[in-house]
Amino acid sequence: MKLLLRNDELIDRSEAAISYLDRGYMFGDGVYEMIRVYGGVLFEPEAHYRRLERSLREVRLEPPYPTEQLDAQLKRLIREEGLNKDGTIYMQITRGAAPRNHAFPAKAQPELIAYVSELERPYESMKQGIAVHTCPDIRWLRCDIKTLNLLPNVLAKQEALDMGVQDVIFHREGMVTESSSSNVFVVRDGTLYTHQANNLILHGITRMVVLQLARELNIPCVEEAVNLEHLREADEVFISSTSAEITPVVRVDGAAFGRGVPGPITRRLQEAFQRRIDALQ
Repeated sequence: MKLLLRNDELIDRSEAAISYLDRGYMFGDGVYEMIRVYGGVLFEPEAHYRRLERSLREVRLEPPYPTEQLDAQLKRLIREEGLNKDGTIYMQITRGAAPRNHAFPAKAQPELIAYVSELERPYESMKQGIAVHTCPDIRWLRCDIKTLNLLPNVLAKQEALDMGVQDVIFHREGMVTESSSSNVFVVRDGTLYTHQANNLILHGITRMVVLQLARELNIPCVEEAVNLEHLREADEVFISSTSAEITPVVRVDGAAFGRGVPGPITRRLQEAFQRRIDALQ
């Protein structure tokens, strides 16, 4: 894979260059999206585009061209790269290059890049589950915007790996928010709980699909935060994201849920998610 979409043209990745004055590099002044590709087909692209448009509005950044054109360019990128298996498309838009100043530049042009990567589905994690630890959520208060400012997430993820677990679950004053790059779901007494889609979490596209599937399966859903006590006493816990799909959590802070294996509601949702993927072909 050698191609990169830069603004409105495909170039060889070896020709890619970024200005040292790009505001994405200087300030993290930009937003991004990552879309799953199954068998060469984009998964829920319209939802991703809507979220991208919202992120752009929230940071007062103009898109380089209309969404319809972006969709066509991404599909062209998939074709040209010959990605006919599972993977992702990553794209980001920055405010462009300008002399370093906190104020918005008067004449900078937005800069878009996108590229595809092969990415196998996380079959082992989805089958066996993962272990996590909990830590305070000290990120900024606009986690609903998918910006490039991810250093707190990076540090939390690395801390989890250093501890010998796979991820972290954040909490604010004892109320569970999300994971380092995923949403969190808790099952108690047959009901699914997940943090409401406000400024404290990112409204994940996979989160959206999980809620849709739960309604189709008549699984009660409540969008409200749960506290750490309820998390640790849960019947089941799982995370959801573009790359993790629906991944069970079987240990939190060293303690196992039940027998330490994925639960039945998680399994039902995984099966329904698989049917959604199969329907793409």
